[in-house]
Parts: sequence; structure tokens; C-alpha cells
Amino acid sequence: MLFEDEHIAAINKPAGITVSGNKFKTVANALPFNLKKSNEPDALFVPTPVHRLDNQTSGILLIAKTKTAQIELGNQFTNKTIQKNYCTIVIGEVCKNRMINLPIENKPSETNFEIIKVVKSLKYNDLSCLKVTPKTGRTHQIRIHMASIGHPILGDKLYGNAQTIHKGKGLFLCASEIKFLHPKTFLPTIIKIDVPHKFKSLLVREKRRWNTYNV
Repeated sequence: MLFEDEHIAAINKPAGITVSGNKFKTVANALPFNLKKSNEPDALFVPTPVHRLDNQTSGILLIAKTKTAQIELGNQFTNKTIQKNYCTIVIGEVCKNRMINLPIENKPSETNFEIIKVVKSLKYNDLSCLKVTPKTGRTHQIRIHMASIGHPILGDKLYGNAQTIHKGKGLFLCASEIKFLHPKTFLPTIIKIDVPHKFKSLLVREKRRWNTYNV
């Protein structure tokens, strides 16, 4: 649990767990057993996620515990006043910060990214760690946009290829920060997490291997 009050909660969703749907093992099904019931008059019978994260994406997920919070956060997402930042590792050397505005399913879609670090890799030649900020919320948007410029996300089986799979490590995409107005107090709220250990350990290991074999 990252944050919880009478109105909202924020959790750190593990990779490989679906937010909601027909499966038994979902975040939505687990929430009533892991959150305190709100004492507000408009408390939801079941706490409800107010946005999506892909099954393979880990990180911060916002939960509404009241109808007011559900509506207000929904409006903030619709009005694009909520900012979500992701950390990802992509294949290849990304040379400059940029914005991608490739439409997805004929809908306007915009993703901005900044370079955090680029390391040499024996297997991939280069790996780039990026801070990514989507301005819209299309399904698989970051994955589609990064693949569209020739830098698929490491571990992406859907939009990458056989060479982009890092066996047993999953998708290197994490929702690491979210900024929004609290739906009751309207105070600016920022929630951050550290990215999974696998991100840092991978970059350190790839750099060390490169240096070892290229002395």
C-alpha cells in the first residue's frame, strides 16, 4: 500500500496481474480484502481502480473508495490534468529527448520521453533507460510508440521481436510517479515509487559485461 485515506488509495501493482476483468486473480477482486472500507456517505460498495495498467506493466494504480472520488478523478483523467510518469528500458541508443504523436486506432496519441541513461550491451549493442510521460491514455500507448521509432521496450513480446525478449524478466515498464489533485481536498498530490530492482541490476550487469569483454 502506497497511500490510503477515506477517499482514495494507491497501490503498487505487480507485473503479471490484470487490473480487472473476467479472471479471478485481478487487482479489483483483491481490493475489498486489502483496503479499509470508507466511512464517507458515498462510499463505493467495492473500491474501484480509476485507470488501467497493462497486465505486464508494474507500478502505481489509483483507486477510488467513494463515488465523489471516482467521478472527480475520472474528470481529471478526461481533462488530462493527471500526469503519469513511467520508467522504461528500450532497445538501442536513444539519442535525444522527443515527443511522439503517432495516432493509435485513429485517435490522437502523444508520448513524451527524456533520456535517463544509455549503457552498452553485448546482446543489444545499447540499452536506453527513459522517463516517459504519456499525454493521452491509449491502450498499450507507450509500447506502441516506442516500437514505432525503432526502440521497442525490453521484454515486449507483442510489439517487439524475438531479440527484444529478456528471458524470465518480463516487461521493463513501470508507472513510477503520478501527480493529481486530491478529489476531496483538491490539494496537489504526488505519489512516487522506486522502480523495480531488475531495472538497475540489468543496467549494471550489461555495462559490466560490456566492459569485461571490450577491454
